[in-house]
Amino acid sequence: MATPLRSNRDFRLLWMSGLFAVLGSQMSALALPLLILKETGSAVQAGTVGTVSVCAVLITMLPGGVVADRVERRRLMRLCDVGSLLAVTALTVAVWNGHAPMVLVLLVATAGAVLNSVYAPAAFGLLRAVVPPDQMGQATARLQARTATVRLVGPLVGGALFGIHEALPFTAQFLGLFLSTVCVALVRTRSAARKKAGSVLSRDELTAGLGFLWQLPYLRTVLLVFGLGMNFAFGALTFTALAVFSEGGRSGLGGGFVITCVSAGALVGALLAPRLSPDRHIRALLVITCWSCVLTAGVLAWLSSPLVAGLLCAVCMCLSTVASIGFLSTLLVVTPEDRVGRVQSAASFLSSIVQPFGPLAGGALLTAFGPRNAFGVVGAVLAVSAAVMTLAPSVRSGAVPPPAGPAAPDDDEAGAPGPHTAVPHPAPGAAAPDAPGPREAAPRPVPDAAGPGAL
Repeated sequence: MATPLRSNRDFRLLWMSGLFAVLGSQMSALALPLLILKETGSAVQAGTVGTVSVCAVLITMLPGGVVADRVERRRLMRLCDVGSLLAVTALTVAVWNGHAPMVLVLLVATAGAVLNSVYAPAAFGLLRAVVPPDQMGQATARLQARTATVRLVGPLVGGALFGIHEALPFTAQFLGLFLSTVCVALVRTRSAARKKAGSVLSRDELTAGLGFLWQLPYLRTVLLVFGLGMNFAFGALTFTALAVFSEGGRSGLGGGFVITCVSAGALVGALLAPRLSPDRHIRALLVITCWSCVLTAGVLAWLSSPLVAGLLCAVCMCLSTVASIGFLSTLLVVTPEDRVGRVQSAASFLSSIVQPFGPLAGGALLTAFGPRNAFGVVGAVLAVSAAVMTLAPSVRSGAVPPPAGPAAPDDDEAGAPGPHTAVPHPAPGAAAPDAPGPREAAPRPVPDAAGPGAL
């Protein structure tokens, strides 16, 4: 009989590690652009930090997955934690001394993004070793609930600390990373690395995760239509709502209410997920989420109410989060042990690559056609994606794993299995449940791109 999650020592340590790291990263994520604005007075330079981070994540995401499959994952996570600690320490010391050069800020932001690209797939690989397949849905739900809660609280705490002294949010991030590093160091489970094969930057290695996703029609359809299409359109929808209900920038109350409802919906969805068994009802959740987004766009095209917009967006996010948790559980279970890092990175890459363009498209539609027609066009795009997800045979069939190939031998770094070495869980032979839903991003229940530790 499997150990309950509440008694699973290593899972509790991973959960706490992510709590400390995500809380620190959320505080600094708000404080960093405020710091640049305070020192330079330039909104362009403040925005540059976010742009550099996003670009670094997208560039290093696929190579990070390759590395995560080659090095014993707990060891790799500890190395990333140490690197992130050094970077944050340098920034914290500079801020306490009264001046943080722009070059240093960019270097720290880039280092955090690159390290997270390696840390995130390694963390998911270790999670698979720590949690048995039948508890994966419950485990991912708890991780999502923790992250959603911190995303609500972190920026508020970071802003309050910044108001007291600009160095306090970064000091808090340092403490969070330190505690996260300690938690990871105490984890006993090992997730064995595969044998090295070819260059990290070779085409075969970089595309191995994408190739696996393409092999399974279910994963391919969900990630392309739902991960790209629905996320792009939902990003356009929420940005359009933000702009419309902020009255062109004259008032932030309406738009702020909508965004707060989106975050609250994600939290409620994560809290409800363990009760709904999303890994067993993914297709139904996916279809309901898609058509809920279509309904939301249609209502907003005719009814200009921040209250209605916020509540409808919250419902969409709630459903999406539950479905996304189910999708992640399925993805982790059907992925072979030696490819978890590359597959997770590939899925994250696919669902991240279009996210920056959703708000841009929403703004362009709003400028060109006005609020009603902008919501109408976004609704039409959402309806096409929803129809595909409803009717596609590949989504109906579920995630049937491809035939298992010969197991890759362990890397010498991993060492011989010991009493605390996790035995990889075999992928189930039967068809797995169905899929996810839009999120603030998509079927991408992955850590924050703000540095290691955010499982």
